[in-house]
Amino acid sequence: MSLNIRPILSSLLRNRTGALLVSLQVALALAILVNATYIVKQRIDSINRPTGIDDANMFAIDSTGFTSRYDYASSVRDDLDYLRGLNGVIAAAPTNAIPLSGGGSSGPLYKSPERKNSDAQFAIMYEMDEQGLQTLGTHLISGRNFRHDEILTPMTTDNQSRRIPQVIVTESLARYFAGNTSAVGKVIYDPFGRPSTIIGVIADMAGPFTNVSYRRLLFVVPQQPRIYGFYYLVRTQPGRRDEIMRIAAEHLSTSNPDRVIKSVRSVELYKKEVFLTERITAICLAIVTVLLLAIAALGIFGLATFNVSTRTKQIGTRRAVGARKRDIIRHFLIENGLITSAGVVVGCVLALAVGYGLSRQYQLPRLDLYYLVGGVLLLWVIGQLAAWQPARRAATVSPSVATRTA
Repeated sequence: MSLNIRPILSSLLRNRTGALLVSLQVALALAILVNATYIVKQRIDSINRPTGIDDANMFAIDSTGFTSRYDYASSVRDDLDYLRGLNGVIAAAPTNAIPLSGGGSSGPLYKSPERKNSDAQFAIMYEMDEQGLQTLGTHLISGRNFRHDEILTPMTTDNQSRRIPQVIVTESLARYFAGNTSAVGKVIYDPFGRPSTIIGVIADMAGPFTNVSYRRLLFVVPQQPRIYGFYYLVRTQPGRRDEIMRIAAEHLSTSNPDRVIKSVRSVELYKKEVFLTERITAICLAIVTVLLLAIAALGIFGLATFNVSTRTKQIGTRRAVGARKRDIIRHFLIENGLITSAGVVVGCVLALAVGYGLSRQYQLPRLDLYYLVGGVLLLWVIGQLAAWQPARRAATVSPSVATRTA
């Protein structure tokens, strides 16, 4: 027995309130599903993007002198000698910032000493010695590393006016100053107009900040850190990080009575903490999306069940005049398909509008249409599955129901 769409539409129009509410529910679920899934994907990509450093095998030591007898220069020298001499340590360096920690120093650099606002480019600064690049696990693309004799003593309130003769920059920052030409030998200027020469270019890598637009624009200065923060950064052979962390913490905590070791933590732990908000956001959005899909499915199931219960005599009449069980099932599935399709159409418009608003407000990438197509198919399949059981129950109605009186 063939089914005509016209009587199905006529039936829906006579009972349009429930159908309208379910369609709106489907539309809202689709809009939220598509955009939430896309945002979750962006968050996951942000967490898992390559760092360009050996973050899995690094740890940081936060050391602070606290007595008048504390001598920075000798303490750093002794500590570095010890750390670099440990079996399993690849390199160790003092630093003002810990990668992926969320804290560090940044400021504008300029192409000319006039320091025009149009030439300003914010970048993140690392203060490190000649083992800094090896400690980070990055590599030179061009130029050279710092020499030991080029490492400056820590900046103090008395020598803040001195210039930094050489710097090493990441590839992205080099491209800003030199375009497609070599940046080695290029002179750049700090906020006070003091020149520095680029002597090396390293591969892009993660800095301490993860949520700023210039997070891959970094420069390394040959200077012992102190005034902007001070840590030891240690890189170990794969698989030995935790063991060496424990050994180093035990030794450094007792080797110098004039300082205190505030913390010894892996860079991976800093990374987990700095991305905690992204991880929680992704989990919450995923939970909300699943709940919305469940509510939409319950709405469709409820409407289909209500339609079956209110049309029992009508179903019995159709069975009495020759309708087969599969015809009844098809009738209710097509009816539900029309309701779901109407909601999907409205949901597509709503999803695109919400996606456009999010991209404008939060500088997110435009919504990928693949997510919209996937959301449409998922909602349609869920809608049909939710209506399947009520449709099967309708097909079990006996033709004898048509002969009964109310």
